[in-house]
Amino acid sequence: MHAAGKVTLLSNHLAGYTQTLCYDDMPREVVHEVKRRILDSVGCAFGAWNAAPCRIARQVAQAVKVPGGATLWGTTHKTVPDLATFANGALVRYLDFNDTYLSKEPAHPSDNLAAVLAAGETTHASGKRIILAIALAYEIQCRLCDAAALRTRGWDHVTYGSISSALGAAKTMKLTEAQTAQAVNLACVANVALRQTRVGEMSMWKACAFSNAARNGMFAAILAQRGMTGPAPIFEGEKGFMKLVSGPFELSRLGGERGPDERPVPFKILETSIKHFPVEYHAQTAVEAALALRAEMIEAEGPHAIQHLSEIEIGSYDVAIEIIGRDPEKWHPATRETADHSFPYCVAAALLDGRVTVHSFDSQRLRDPALHELMKKIRVVPQPELLGRYPAAMPTRIAVTTATGKVYERQVDIPLGHPDNPMSDRDVENKLRRLASRRVGRAQVERLIGFVWKVEQEKDIAKLMPLLQVIHRDL
Repeated sequence: MHAAGKVTLLSNHLAGYTQTLCYDDMPREVVHEVKRRILDSVGCAFGAWNAAPCRIARQVAQAVKVPGGATLWGTTHKTVPDLATFANGALVRYLDFNDTYLSKEPAHPSDNLAAVLAAGETTHASGKRIILAIALAYEIQCRLCDAAALRTRGWDHVTYGSISSALGAAKTMKLTEAQTAQAVNLACVANVALRQTRVGEMSMWKACAFSNAARNGMFAAILAQRGMTGPAPIFEGEKGFMKLVSGPFELSRLGGERGPDERPVPFKILETSIKHFPVEYHAQTAVEAALALRAEMIEAEGPHAIQHLSEIEIGSYDVAIEIIGRDPEKWHPATRETADHSFPYCVAAALLDGRVTVHSFDSQRLRDPALHELMKKIRVVPQPELLGRYPAAMPTRIAVTTATGKVYERQVDIPLGHPDNPMSDRDVENKLRRLASRRVGRAQVERLIGFVWKVEQEKDIAKLMPLLQVIHRDL
């Protein structure tokens, strides 16, 4: 970064931005979008309550009890903030149903919420400070994703998450500018994650990779608050991040800063997407197209039309194919983590069932012979005319051929939940209601929704935690 004719280290620039950003800098639509993301994220957390990696993370965190610590969502147990961040973050991420940002590097920026809320609870932060810190964490992560791709160099996108979570926690904890710069140094030096997490057959770690990065970002902020220093310059140094991990990059102006026209730069949270289906984001348009095709075929040929398909072609663009339509495991998914990152599985489930829900990836469904037979008929092919349209659009074209040779085709470019095709507030609320319905009572859910819509009026975010308690734990 360049200021007044001299070079400013990126870590110092991020620290300065974090220090000076104020709640009054937040446009009304940014505040509103943060609230929508809180509702969406806690809904995802309720839906993932009993998932195996989430249980493991919670059990590890429950081994440490800290009065006055951070709450493990769904319980009354309080632990150290970094372990709470890990366990709660896994809940948000597990279903692959939380929000998304697509750029040179894709991301799920709501993964930052667990760190901000853990820091907020332990410092009794106000609702306004929580909103500010969440918007800040989104801003940093998304701008880094704009600046340089990591997956092409073998690194995972969660690598940026330790930095954004550290800054979100630092803002919440009111670290000084110098402490915040050290938090960045500490978070960045030790948390470079391998892309192997998202290659081939996927493991439980997919749900935990970012929550681990956020845990380490939180830990970095705690260390920096107590005077720990980290290596610098961490980005520009001889053996630093840009030399070994990302390659050189320039960070664009950040939200609220003045652009060339002297107008405030819009905040990145406004460019993130909420998911309508619990599948990897590149599959959102594929599922929408498959559901529309299914309805058209059934109307034309009757309910048995799906059983007599001879061929299914999924046409997409290079990034989508690389992530969810290339590896052989995508045609034989043995885990939920692989299935929701599989073009063939998601499309086959949509065609067979007429819906895709969190239960579309249950273990029994994964073994369904009819589903596997249909996947054998699917091929994924690049479409030259769709190249170059990502990330502004995520076009997917599906063509199915019936046994009689008739072809049905449908293309969807912009999925529901995208900033250009947003879900309504009511849609977001109902998503939370559905995901929470098996865990908490209706009255509690409505109190939670009411709390979040007015969270800027709260003096202590700790009041949120009782509203996250799970009643039905073993369903």
